[in-house]
Amino acid sequence: MRTFTIALLAAVLALPAFADETQIKLKQAPGVDKVEGNCAACHSLDYIQMNSPFLNAATWDAEVTKMIKAMGAPISDADAAAIKEYLIKNYGG
Repeated sequence: MRTFTIALLAAVLALPAFADETQIKLKQAPGVDKVEGNCAACHSLDYIQMNSPFLNAATWDAEVTKMIKAMGAPISDADAAAIKEYLIKNYGG
């Protein structure tokens, strides 16, 4: 019972931190579903908007490849191609 009470108290205290978090809204274009479905499984979509001024086609390609090969993201070849195309067209710096 004590563990449950502590966990409940911790959850209640953490709620205000989540209240101010804004939902990331990516540009609605072909491939956005692949980005949201694959990329958001591991990290916030904030990274796309934060890095877009600095990344061009080659670096977006390298980022997606890194996520798959180095980080182990389970993304199919077809989804990876759609994600790269979406990022380059919509956030290609």
